[in-house]
Amino acid sequence: MCLLLIAYESHPRYRLILVANRDESYSRPAEQARPWGDPAGTVAGVDLLGGGTWLGVTRAGRIAGLTNYRSPSEMRPATGTEPSRGELVTGFLRSEDSPTTHLASLSARADRYRGFNLVAGDASGLVYTSNCGEGARPIEPGIHGLSNHLLDTPWPKVLRAKARLTSILAATGEGEIDPEPLFRFMRDDEIYPDADLPDTGVGLARERLLSPIFIRMPGYGTRCTTVLLQERTGAWTFIERTHAPDPLPDVRYTFGP
Repeated sequence: MCLLLIAYESHPRYRLILVANRDESYSRPAEQARPWGDPAGTVAGVDLLGGGTWLGVTRAGRIAGLTNYRSPSEMRPATGTEPSRGELVTGFLRSEDSPTTHLASLSARADRYRGFNLVAGDASGLVYTSNCGEGARPIEPGIHGLSNHLLDTPWPKVLRAKARLTSILAATGEGEIDPEPLFRFMRDDEIYPDADLPDTGVGLARERLLSPIFIRMPGYGTRCTTVLLQERTGAWTFIERTHAPDPLPDVRYTFGP
């Protein structure tokens, strides 16, 4: 997953609003989001190659989402022995520890994984960590963006997406959020000027192609968009829209009071 937007305690009706694009190779096998039938009551997509998932929620209200960290040091060839980062998401969803405790416990083994960012939360709050940053810390109320660097790193796509989300939430007032405007702005495929792009070790030509909110490349791109809404009543709505390579009908799950 390459873009994760979080509106936390920023809307009168919704405690948490999460909007995410998953960018991945089209050849990597995956299943559309569905209930897993596990004791935690997980709803998530399934990475059929590495196991685990990139974003999920449980019926108890535990949530976790993952992005990769892209930098020159992460351009090393895969060894084939590194664990899948998707297990970081499932590990939290199946745990009973608080987000703070669980993410702090990752520090002892975080270097086993390629670069990652992980957001995890429950009724007690939201916490962020990265094995390329300074360790676990709470996410403060507000609107946040996470791509393939640290939380709120001002990459162009992050700044634009945060501004669009802020505008949409302001327009809803205290009312119900229509997910369609969220899905629409997450399909923004504008490529940004070279001067605004980061240098993450992939070369300028590829930085351009990776710069949009919605990525379209030969063999790689934005494969799905997820909107996750938690109302202050505790009710959850999970909607996933699949894009390339094989668009599927949206899936929508609701649970809670």
